[in-house]
Amino acid sequence: MLLLSLLLVILLNPVMDHGDWRRPVLAALIFIPVILATVRLSQIKVWVWPSVLLMLGSLILVLASNILHNQALNGIRWGFLAAFFALAAVGLFSYLKNSRLITLAHLFTAVNIYLLLGMLWAAIYCAMDAFYPGSIQLGSHPTDRQSELLYFSLITLSTVGYGDVVPVGGEARMLAALEGMTGVLYIAITVAILVSRFMHELSE
Repeated sequence: MLLLSLLLVILLNPVMDHGDWRRPVLAALIFIPVILATVRLSQIKVWVWPSVLLMLGSLILVLASNILHNQALNGIRWGFLAAFFALAAVGLFSYLKNSRLITLAHLFTAVNIYLLLGMLWAAIYCAMDAFYPGSIQLGSHPTDRQSELLYFSLITLSTVGYGDVVPVGGEARMLAALEGMTGVLYIAITVAILVSRFMHELSE
């Protein structure tokens, strides 16, 4: 369910990131993977209370920023969401790393972590865009800022880098470089973990 909700948010982002009523609906949709990630962390008993507190803080800030239309509140909201996605990714990776057997659920967890990393960096870019407008030069749809930054995050994480969205500030460039390294290292480390567990199962 977590994987499906993450894919749903990613696919619906460009459709919902414009119009008066669509953006609040998109903000609500983002909370589906947040709630499901909290449930998953509670199932594996990893950092349940910090994730609940971050989720509630994010919810309050989303409501406040949509009602008051305050740029600073919007930036803090994205900061809270970034902290939540980071906590969820680290918690799920810890579960994956400490597992002795590899099942289909573990493979889904590995994909979930990768998408959560994409959401994490997208939230960081959205927070940066709120506090430092213009630090990332957007592509052909500059009004659809959230979907453009999510697209930039996923492209950077996969190290494709089409160049239609460009970080122009020094901090934005370093963050993009760190995200690219994170994507490469995550795949390398995860594949090594999965292969070693699989080889261990075969040897028993």
